[in-house]
Amino acid sequence: MHIAIVGNIGAGKTTLAHKLAHHFNWEVFLEDVDHNPYLKDFYDDMPRWAFHLQVYFLNSRFRQTQRIKEMKQLGKGVIQDRTIYEDAHIFAANLHESGMMIERDYQNYLGLFESMISMVDPPDLLLYLKADLPKLIHQIEKRGRDYENNMRIEYLRNLNEHYERWISNYKDGKLLIVDVSQLDYVSRPEDLGTIIERIQADLFGLF
Repeated sequence: MHIAIVGNIGAGKTTLAHKLAHHFNWEVFLEDVDHNPYLKDFYDDMPRWAFHLQVYFLNSRFRQTQRIKEMKQLGKGVIQDRTIYEDAHIFAANLHESGMMIERDYQNYLGLFESMISMVDPPDLLLYLKADLPKLIHQIEKRGRDYENNMRIEYLRNLNEHYERWISNYKDGKLLIVDVSQLDYVSRPEDLGTIIERIQADLFGLF
């Protein structure tokens, strides 16, 4: 099985990915943030580095999808933190619509994405962590990454709108939406338990 966790910056994807991987005893695949050479520059000057950042993420995510495919062929379960779909439908689209990625670069990027996506298998379950802006801002401030200090609230709001649009049209497989705005699955085990029960119901028909 392959569960992919999607959601805005600060929604709690990585934390939940680790907890689900521990619960199901599955492999966890995380987003390559710490080794991304463009991320800090991007938050300092988004128009200058938008295309470079998105191409790096796209390539990194595609390589990850191929490793996930290999793991599934070996009969191992996988929890994935963010997907290749978000790179195109959320982040690149938002940068283009916001005027931070020019049309020429955006079309080049989409060409790469379309070439790659034909070789990508969708997850067995897409788990969307829906979060309001106060939750996102609190989580981002709490983790204290220096390069996120210059992130604008408008940027987060636009991403949320893109997520809602994409999720409302998602047809590639099973979809589970969990509103995490009032949840705390770090401090409250019952919140984590509720999410696990819903996943089991969707994947295995277990309650």
